[in-house]
Amino acid sequence: MSKKFIICFFSLLALSITGFSQNTLIPDPNFEQALIDLGHDSGPLDGMVPTSNISYLTSLDVQAKNISDITGIQDFIGLTQLFCGSNSITTINVSPLIDLQIFWCSNNELSALDVSKNTKLISLVCDNNQLTNLNVTNNPALNVLVFETNQITTIDVSINSTLTTFNCSNNFLTSLDISNNNNLVNLNCSINQISDLDISKNLILITLDLSFNLLEVLDLSLNNQITEVICRDNNLCQINIKNGNNNALNAFDFSNNPNLSCVVVDNPSGNPSSWIPTSFTNYTYSINDCKAFVNVDSQDNFIGATYILPNLTYGSYFTGSGGTGINLSPGDFINTSQTIFIYNETFCDSNETSFRVIITEEPFYIPKYFTPNNDGHHDFWVVKDFLNNIKNIAIFDHYGKLLKSLGPNIGWNGSFNGKPMETNDYWYVITLQTGEVLKGHFTLKR
Repeated sequence: MSKKFIICFFSLLALSITGFSQNTLIPDPNFEQALIDLGHDSGPLDGMVPTSNISYLTSLDVQAKNISDITGIQDFIGLTQLFCGSNSITTINVSPLIDLQIFWCSNNELSALDVSKNTKLISLVCDNNQLTNLNVTNNPALNVLVFETNQITTIDVSINSTLTTFNCSNNFLTSLDISNNNNLVNLNCSINQISDLDISKNLILITLDLSFNLLEVLDLSLNNQITEVICRDNNLCQINIKNGNNNALNAFDFSNNPNLSCVVVDNPSGNPSSWIPTSFTNYTYSINDCKAFVNVDSQDNFIGATYILPNLTYGSYFTGSGGTGINLSPGDFINTSQTIFIYNETFCDSNETSFRVIITEEPFYIPKYFTPNNDGHHDFWVVKDFLNNIKNIAIFDHYGKLLKSLGPNIGWNGSFNGKPMETNDYWYVITLQTGEVLKGHFTLKR
Protein backbone atom coordinates (compact mmCIF):
# COMPACT_ATOMS: atom_id res chain seq x y z
CA MET A 1 0.00 0.00 0.00
CA SER A 2 1.57 3.25 -1.13
CA LYS A 3 2.12 6.20 1.11
CA LYS A 4 -0.02 8.32 -1.22
CA PHE A 5 -2.95 5.93 -0.83
CA ILE A 6 -2.75 6.03 2.95
CA ILE A 7 -2.77 9.83 2.97
CA CYS A 8 -5.81 9.94 0.66
CA PHE A 9 -7.66 7.38 2.84
CA PHE A 10 -7.25 9.32 6.04
CA SER A 11 -8.14 12.58 4.31
CA LEU A 12 -11.42 11.10 3.11
CA LEU A 13 -12.10 9.70 6.62
CA ALA A 14 -11.54 13.10 8.16
CA LEU A 15 -13.88 14.69 5.67
CA SER A 16 -16.49 12.04 6.46
CA ILE A 17 -16.25 12.63 10.21
CA THR A 18 -16.41 16.39 9.70
CA GLY A 19 -19.46 16.06 7.53
CA PHE A 20 -21.16 13.85 10.11
CA SER A 21 -20.40 16.25 12.96
CA GLN A 22 -22.19 19.09 11.21
CA ASN A 23 -25.52 17.67 12.38
CA THR A 24 -26.79 17.58 15.97
CA LEU A 25 -28.93 14.66 17.07
CA ILE A 26 -32.46 15.73 18.15
CA PRO A 27 -34.26 12.49 19.13
CA ASP A 28 -37.42 14.15 20.47
CA PRO A 29 -39.71 15.04 17.52
CA ASN A 30 -41.46 17.73 19.56
CA PHE A 31 -38.13 19.43 20.23
CA GLU A 32 -37.20 19.24 16.55
CA GLN A 33 -40.63 20.55 15.52
CA ALA A 34 -40.18 23.50 17.88
CA LEU A 35 -36.85 24.25 16.20
CA ILE A 36 -38.52 24.00 12.78
CA ASP A 37 -41.26 26.40 13.93
CA LEU A 38 -38.58 28.84 15.05
CA GLY A 39 -36.82 28.59 11.70
CA HIS A 40 -33.73 26.83 13.00
CA ASP A 41 -34.42 23.61 11.06
CA SER A 42 -36.39 22.54 8.01
CA GLY A 43 -38.76 19.63 7.60
CA PRO A 44 -39.50 16.88 7.36
CA LEU A 45 -38.60 15.51 10.80
CA ASP A 46 -35.39 13.55 10.52
CA GLY A 47 -34.07 13.49 14.13
CA MET A 48 -31.32 16.02 13.60
CA VAL A 49 -30.62 19.69 12.99
CA PRO A 50 -27.62 21.31 11.27
CA THR A 51 -25.21 22.28 14.02
CA SER A 52 -24.37 25.48 12.21
CA ASN A 53 -28.00 26.56 12.56
CA ILE A 54 -27.95 26.43 16.35
CA SER A 55 -24.42 27.00 17.57
CA TYR A 56 -24.66 30.76 17.03
CA LEU A 57 -28.03 31.24 18.74
CA THR A 58 -28.00 33.42 21.87
CA SER A 59 -31.64 32.88 22.90
CA LEU A 60 -33.96 29.88 22.70
CA ASP A 61 -37.58 29.70 23.85
CA VAL A 62 -39.16 26.23 23.64
CA GLN A 63 -41.62 26.55 26.50
CA ALA A 64 -44.80 24.44 26.53
CA LYS A 65 -43.88 22.32 23.50
CA ASN A 66 -44.54 18.90 25.05
CA ILE A 67 -40.81 18.10 25.01
CA SER A 68 -39.68 15.12 27.08
CA ASP A 69 -36.11 14.74 25.75
CA ILE A 70 -34.04 17.85 25.15
CA THR A 71 -30.94 15.98 23.98
CA GLY A 72 -29.04 18.20 21.56
CA ILE A 73 -29.22 21.29 23.76
CA GLN A 74 -25.53 20.77 24.57
CA ASP A 75 -24.62 21.98 21.05
CA PHE A 76 -26.37 25.34 21.51
CA ILE A 77 -23.07 26.63 22.84
CA GLY A 78 -23.75 30.31 22.16
CA LEU A 79 -26.89 30.51 24.32
CA THR A 80 -27.13 33.25 26.91
CA GLN A 81 -30.88 32.69 27.42
CA LEU A 82 -32.72 29.36 27.60
CA PHE A 83 -36.44 29.02 28.28
CA CYS A 84 -37.68 25.43 28.33
CA GLY A 85 -40.37 25.49 31.01
CA SER A 86 -43.76 23.71 31.01
CA ASN A 87 -42.57 20.54 29.32
CA SER A 88 -41.94 17.02 30.66
CA ILE A 89 -38.14 17.07 30.55
CA THR A 90 -36.49 14.64 33.00
CA THR A 91 -32.81 15.46 32.39
CA ILE A 92 -30.92 18.36 30.86
CA ASN A 93 -27.23 18.99 30.26
CA VAL A 94 -26.39 22.69 30.25
CA SER A 95 -22.75 22.32 31.31
CA PRO A 96 -21.43 23.14 27.78
CA LEU A 97 -23.45 26.37 27.74
CA ILE A 98 -20.82 28.38 29.57
CA ASP A 99 -22.23 31.76 28.46
CA LEU A 100 -25.73 31.02 29.82
CA GLN A 101 -27.09 33.92 31.84
CA ILE A 102 -30.84 33.27 32.01
CA PHE A 103 -32.08 29.71 32.48
CA TRP A 104 -35.76 29.01 33.12
CA CYS A 105 -36.85 25.37 33.29
CA SER A 106 -39.96 25.50 35.47
CA ASN A 107 -42.76 22.91 35.39
CA ASN A 108 -40.77 19.91 34.22
CA GLU A 109 -39.83 16.57 35.79
CA LEU A 110 -36.20 17.27 36.62
CA SER A 111 -34.79 15.33 39.56
CA ALA A 112 -31.28 16.78 39.22
CA LEU A 113 -29.83 19.98 37.84
CA ASP A 114 -26.14 20.81 37.41
CA VAL A 115 -25.36 24.49 36.86
CA SER A 116 -21.84 24.39 38.26
CA LYS A 117 -20.31 25.26 34.86
CA ASN A 118 -22.73 28.12 34.19
CA THR A 119 -20.79 30.68 36.16
CA LYS A 120 -22.38 33.64 34.35
CA LEU A 121 -25.94 32.83 35.43
CA ILE A 122 -27.90 35.85 36.61
CA SER A 123 -31.37 34.26 36.65
CA LEU A 124 -32.21 30.65 37.50
CA VAL A 125 -35.88 29.68 37.67
CA CYS A 126 -36.48 25.95 38.20
CA ASP A 127 -39.67 25.80 40.24
CA ASN A 128 -42.18 22.94 40.07
CA ASN A 129 -39.76 20.11 39.44
CA GLN A 130 -38.60 17.13 41.51
CA LEU A 131 -35.24 18.48 42.68
CA THR A 132 -33.85 17.22 45.97
CA ASN A 133 -30.63 19.18 45.74
CA LEU A 134 -29.45 22.40 44.14
CA ASN A 135 -25.90 23.77 44.22
CA VAL A 136 -25.47 27.44 43.29
CA THR A 137 -22.08 27.99 44.91
CA ASN A 138 -20.48 28.43 41.46
CA ASN A 139 -22.99 31.07 40.41
CA PRO A 140 -21.89 34.28 42.16
CA ALA A 141 -23.66 36.57 39.67
CA LEU A 142 -27.19 35.32 40.43
CA ASN A 143 -29.77 38.08 40.78
CA VAL A 144 -32.84 35.85 40.64
CA LEU A 145 -33.14 32.39 42.18
CA VAL A 146 -36.50 30.59 42.16
CA PHE A 147 -36.90 26.92 43.04
CA GLU A 148 -40.26 26.78 44.77
CA THR A 149 -42.23 23.52 44.86
CA ASN A 150 -39.37 21.05 44.88
CA GLN A 151 -38.02 18.71 47.54
CA ILE A 152 -34.89 20.58 48.59
CA THR A 153 -33.80 20.29 52.24
CA THR A 154 -30.84 22.68 52.29
CA ILE A 155 -29.44 25.51 50.19
CA ASP A 156 -26.19 27.48 50.42
CA VAL A 157 -26.56 31.03 49.10
CA SER A 158 -23.61 32.50 51.00
CA ILE A 159 -21.70 33.45 47.82
CA ASN A 160 -24.76 34.82 46.01
CA SER A 161 -24.38 38.35 47.34
CA THR A 162 -26.11 39.94 44.32
CA LEU A 163 -29.42 38.13 44.85
CA THR A 164 -32.38 40.49 44.67
CA THR A 165 -35.22 37.96 44.29
CA PHE A 166 -35.15 34.64 46.15
CA ASN A 167 -38.09 32.23 46.17
CA CYS A 168 -37.62 28.89 47.92
CA SER A 169 -41.26 28.34 48.82
CA ASN A 170 -42.78 24.88 49.27
CA ASN A 171 -39.66 22.82 49.96
CA PHE A 172 -38.29 21.04 53.03
CA LEU A 173 -35.88 23.68 54.34
CA THR A 174 -35.36 23.67 58.12
CA SER A 175 -32.85 26.52 58.20
CA LEU A 176 -31.69 29.34 55.98
CA ASP A 177 -28.74 31.71 56.19
CA ILE A 178 -29.24 34.91 54.18
CA SER A 179 -26.78 37.06 56.12
CA ASN A 180 -24.63 37.61 53.00
CA ASN A 181 -27.54 38.46 50.72
CA ASN A 182 -27.61 42.17 51.48
CA ASN A 183 -29.21 43.08 48.14
CA LEU A 184 -32.36 41.03 48.69
CA VAL A 185 -35.52 42.91 47.73
CA ASN A 186 -38.05 40.07 47.50
CA LEU A 187 -37.91 36.97 49.70
CA ASN A 188 -40.41 34.12 49.74
CA CYS A 189 -39.64 31.15 52.01
CA SER A 190 -43.21 30.12 52.72
CA ILE A 191 -44.30 26.50 53.24
CA ASN A 192 -41.07 25.15 54.72
CA GLN A 193 -40.00 24.03 58.19
CA ILE A 194 -37.86 27.02 59.18
CA SER A 195 -37.86 27.75 62.91
CA ASP A 196 -35.43 30.67 63.00
CA LEU A 197 -34.55 33.35 60.44
CA ASP A 198 -32.32 36.39 60.85
CA ILE A 199 -33.09 39.13 58.33
CA SER A 200 -31.27 41.94 60.14
CA LYS A 201 -28.70 42.21 57.32
CA ASN A 202 -31.31 42.45 54.53
CA LEU A 203 -31.92 46.16 54.93
CA ILE A 204 -33.48 46.90 51.51
CA LEU A 205 -36.04 44.09 51.71
CA ILE A 206 -39.42 45.17 50.34
CA THR A 207 -41.59 42.02 50.24
CA LEU A 208 -41.39 39.10 52.65
CA ASP A 209 -43.43 35.90 52.80
CA LEU A 210 -42.63 33.49 55.65
CA SER A 211 -46.06 31.92 56.01
CA PHE A 212 -46.51 28.28 56.98
CA ASN A 213 -43.23 27.75 58.82
CA LEU A 214 -42.24 27.12 62.45
CA LEU A 215 -41.01 30.60 63.39
CA GLU A 216 -41.38 31.72 67.01
CA VAL A 217 -39.80 35.20 66.80
CA LEU A 218 -39.69 37.67 63.92
CA ASP A 219 -37.61 40.85 64.20
CA LEU A 220 -38.12 43.41 61.41
CA SER A 221 -37.02 46.44 63.40
CA LEU A 222 -34.14 47.20 61.00
CA ASN A 223 -36.08 46.60 57.78
CA ASN A 224 -37.50 50.08 57.23
CA GLN A 225 -38.02 49.65 53.46
CA ILE A 226 -40.45 46.77 53.80
CA THR A 227 -43.98 47.21 52.41
CA GLU A 228 -45.40 43.67 52.54
CA VAL A 229 -45.06 41.04 55.27
CA ILE A 230 -46.88 37.72 55.25
CA CYS A 231 -46.03 35.59 58.30
CA ARG A 232 -49.31 33.80 58.96
CA ASP A 233 -49.50 30.20 60.19
CA ASN A 234 -46.33 29.99 62.26
CA ASN A 235 -45.61 29.53 65.97
CA LEU A 236 -44.89 33.22 66.46
CA CYS A 237 -44.76 34.55 69.99
CA GLN A 238 -43.47 38.03 69.22
CA ILE A 239 -43.19 40.25 66.17
CA ASN A 240 -41.10 43.41 66.24
CA ILE A 241 -41.88 45.62 63.29
CA LYS A 242 -41.06 48.92 64.99
CA ASN A 243 -38.88 50.17 62.13
CA GLY A 244 -39.85 53.83 61.99
CA ASN A 245 -41.73 53.40 58.72
CA ASN A 246 -44.91 51.45 59.52
CA ASN A 247 -46.87 53.83 57.30
CA ALA A 248 -45.24 52.14 54.28
CA LEU A 249 -46.47 48.70 55.37
CA ASN A 250 -49.32 48.17 52.93
CA ALA A 251 -49.85 44.45 53.62
CA PHE A 252 -49.25 42.77 56.98
CA ASP A 253 -50.80 39.35 57.66
CA PHE A 254 -49.82 37.58 60.89
CA SER A 255 -53.02 35.57 61.34
CA ASN A 256 -53.14 32.00 62.69
CA ASN A 257 -50.35 32.44 65.22
CA PRO A 258 -52.28 31.26 68.30
CA ASN A 259 -49.47 31.93 70.79
CA LEU A 260 -48.72 35.48 69.64
CA SER A 261 -48.58 37.69 72.73
CA CYS A 262 -47.73 41.04 71.18
CA VAL A 263 -46.61 42.99 68.12
CA VAL A 264 -44.17 45.85 68.64
CA VAL A 265 -44.98 48.76 66.31
CA ASP A 266 -44.26 52.44 65.77
CA ASN A 267 -47.66 53.57 67.05
CA PRO A 268 -49.75 51.07 69.03
CA SER A 269 -52.91 53.13 68.54
CA GLY A 270 -52.57 54.02 64.88
CA ASN A 271 -52.28 50.84 62.86
CA PRO A 272 -53.97 50.45 59.46
CA SER A 273 -57.24 48.54 59.31
CA SER A 274 -55.78 46.47 56.47
CA TRP A 275 -53.49 44.60 58.87
CA ILE A 276 -54.68 41.03 59.49
CA PRO A 277 -56.13 39.90 61.86
CA THR A 278 -58.17 43.04 62.33
CA SER A 279 -59.27 41.90 65.80
CA PHE A 280 -55.71 41.89 67.22
CA THR A 281 -55.14 44.53 69.90
CA ASN A 282 -51.91 43.60 71.69
CA TYR A 283 -49.75 46.26 70.06
CA THR A 284 -46.98 47.86 72.11
CA TYR A 285 -43.96 50.16 71.89
CA SER A 286 -41.42 47.79 73.45
CA ILE A 287 -40.62 44.09 73.34
CA ASN A 288 -40.20 44.26 77.12
CA ASP A 289 -43.90 45.00 77.45
CA CYS A 290 -44.96 41.75 75.79
CA LYS A 291 -45.08 39.86 79.06
CA ALA A 292 -47.81 42.23 80.22
CA PHE A 293 -50.17 40.46 77.83
CA VAL A 294 -49.77 37.17 79.68
CA ASN A 295 -52.67 36.94 82.12
CA VAL A 296 -51.70 36.48 85.75
CA ASP A 297 -53.69 36.91 88.97
CA SER A 298 -52.76 39.30 91.75
CA GLN A 299 -53.44 39.36 95.49
CA ASP A 300 -53.38 42.20 98.00
CA ASN A 301 -50.76 42.31 100.72
CA PHE A 302 -51.91 40.70 103.95
CA ILE A 303 -51.17 41.42 107.58
CA GLY A 304 -52.72 39.28 110.26
CA ALA A 305 -52.54 36.16 112.37
CA THR A 306 -53.39 33.55 109.71
CA TYR A 307 -53.64 33.50 105.91
CA ILE A 308 -55.07 30.90 103.53
CA LEU A 309 -54.07 31.03 99.84
CA PRO A 310 -57.16 31.72 97.69
CA ASN A 311 -57.95 30.06 94.35
CA LEU A 312 -56.30 31.34 91.17
CA THR A 313 -57.51 31.68 87.59
CA TYR A 314 -54.16 32.49 85.96
CA GLY A 315 -50.89 31.29 87.42
CA SER A 316 -49.54 29.28 90.33
CA TYR A 317 -48.10 30.17 93.72
CA PHE A 318 -44.34 29.96 94.30
CA THR A 319 -42.04 31.04 97.09
CA GLY A 320 -39.44 32.29 94.56
CA SER A 321 -39.58 34.58 91.55
CA GLY A 322 -39.87 33.09 88.08
CA GLY A 323 -41.53 29.87 89.18
CA THR A 324 -38.72 28.90 91.55
CA GLY A 325 -38.77 27.78 95.15
CA ILE A 326 -41.65 25.77 96.57
CA ASN A 327 -44.85 25.41 94.57
CA LEU A 328 -47.74 26.33 96.88
CA SER A 329 -51.38 25.41 96.37
CA PRO A 330 -54.68 27.23 96.95
CA GLY A 331 -55.95 26.36 100.42
CA ASP A 332 -52.47 26.18 101.98
CA PHE A 333 -52.10 27.86 105.39
CA ILE A 334 -49.35 30.48 105.52
CA ASN A 335 -47.99 30.80 109.06
CA THR A 336 -44.72 32.68 108.47
CA SER A 337 -44.14 36.14 107.01
CA GLN A 338 -42.93 35.99 103.40
CA THR A 339 -43.30 37.25 99.85
CA ILE A 340 -45.37 34.94 97.64
CA PHE A 341 -45.17 35.02 93.84
CA ILE A 342 -47.92 34.22 91.36
CA TYR A 343 -46.24 33.00 88.17
CA ASN A 344 -47.89 32.16 84.86
CA GLU A 345 -45.95 30.76 81.90
CA THR A 346 -47.30 30.33 78.38
CA PHE A 347 -45.70 28.79 75.29
CA CYS A 348 -44.22 32.19 74.47
CA ASP A 349 -43.70 34.26 77.58
CA SER A 350 -44.31 34.56 81.29
CA ASN A 351 -45.62 37.08 83.76
CA GLU A 352 -45.78 37.28 87.53
CA THR A 353 -47.07 39.30 90.42
CA SER A 354 -46.16 39.14 94.09
CA PHE A 355 -47.66 40.06 97.40
CA ARG A 356 -46.44 40.24 100.97
CA VAL A 357 -47.87 38.14 103.81
CA ILE A 358 -46.98 39.36 107.29
CA ILE A 359 -48.01 37.06 110.10
CA THR A 360 -48.32 38.83 113.42
CA GLU A 361 -50.19 38.29 116.69
CA GLU A 362 -49.99 41.99 117.55
CA PRO A 363 -53.24 44.02 117.58
CA PHE A 364 -51.80 46.39 114.98
CA TYR A 365 -48.95 46.58 112.46
CA ILE A 366 -46.61 49.55 111.91
CA PRO A 367 -44.48 49.30 108.72
CA LYS A 368 -40.82 50.33 109.02
CA TYR A 369 -40.56 51.78 105.50
CA PHE A 370 -42.44 52.51 102.28
CA THR A 371 -41.49 53.39 98.68
CA PRO A 372 -43.98 55.83 97.06
CA ASN A 373 -42.84 55.36 93.44
CA ASN A 374 -46.17 54.16 92.00
CA ASP A 375 -44.90 50.67 91.18
CA GLY A 376 -47.76 49.04 93.06
CA HIS A 377 -45.56 47.86 95.95
CA HIS A 378 -45.34 49.72 99.31
CA ASP A 379 -46.57 52.95 97.74
CA PHE A 380 -48.30 54.00 100.98
CA TRP A 381 -47.35 53.99 104.64
CA VAL A 382 -50.34 52.29 106.30
CA VAL A 383 -50.74 51.36 109.94
CA LYS A 384 -52.98 48.29 110.13
CA ASP A 385 -55.35 48.21 113.12
CA PHE A 386 -56.80 44.72 113.57
CA LEU A 387 -58.79 45.27 116.78
CA ASN A 388 -59.83 48.95 116.53
CA ASN A 389 -57.26 49.97 119.15
CA ILE A 390 -55.99 53.13 117.39
CA LYS A 391 -57.66 56.53 117.66
CA ASN A 392 -55.34 58.80 115.73
CA ILE A 393 -51.99 58.87 113.90
CA ALA A 394 -49.79 61.96 113.38
CA ILE A 395 -46.74 62.10 111.07
CA PHE A 396 -43.87 64.59 111.57
CA ASP A 397 -40.64 65.42 109.77
CA HIS A 398 -37.34 65.35 111.66
CA TYR A 399 -37.82 69.03 112.61
CA GLY A 400 -41.10 68.20 114.35
CA LYS A 401 -43.33 69.73 111.68
CA LEU A 402 -46.72 68.07 111.39
CA LEU A 403 -47.17 66.64 107.88
CA LYS A 404 -50.26 64.48 108.15
CA SER A 405 -52.99 63.40 110.55
CA LEU A 406 -54.95 60.30 109.65
CA GLY A 407 -56.78 57.34 111.05
CA PRO A 408 -55.79 53.67 111.12
CA ASN A 409 -55.83 51.64 107.92
CA ILE A 410 -55.46 54.85 105.87
CA GLY A 411 -52.29 55.34 103.85
CA TRP A 412 -49.92 58.32 103.52
CA ASN A 413 -48.44 58.78 100.03
CA GLY A 414 -45.34 60.65 101.20
CA SER A 415 -46.35 64.18 100.15
CA PHE A 416 -47.06 67.47 101.93
CA ASN A 417 -49.28 70.09 100.33
CA GLY A 418 -49.01 68.14 97.06
CA LYS A 419 -45.19 68.13 97.11
CA PRO A 420 -43.33 64.78 97.38
CA MET A 421 -41.18 64.57 100.48
CA GLU A 422 -37.55 63.58 100.21
CA THR A 423 -35.98 60.27 101.17
CA ASN A 424 -35.53 60.41 104.93
CA ASP A 425 -36.72 59.16 108.30
CA TYR A 426 -40.09 60.41 109.54
CA TRP A 427 -41.72 60.19 112.95
CA TYR A 428 -45.12 59.00 114.03
CA VAL A 429 -47.21 59.50 117.15
CA ILE A 430 -50.01 56.97 117.54
CA THR A 431 -52.75 57.69 120.06
CA LEU A 432 -54.64 54.61 121.22
CA GLN A 433 -58.28 54.49 122.28
CA THR A 434 -57.03 54.11 125.87
CA GLY A 435 -55.14 57.43 125.61
CA GLU A 436 -51.79 55.67 125.55
CA VAL A 437 -49.30 57.16 123.08
CA LEU A 438 -46.81 55.23 120.92
CA LYS A 439 -43.89 57.00 119.25
CA GLY A 440 -41.44 55.79 116.64
CA HIS A 441 -39.99 56.40 113.18
CA PHE A 442 -40.09 54.92 109.71
CA THR A 443 -38.21 55.46 106.44
CA LEU A 444 -39.44 56.95 103.18
CA LYS A 445 -37.39 55.58 100.25
CA ARG A 446 -37.54 56.95 96.71
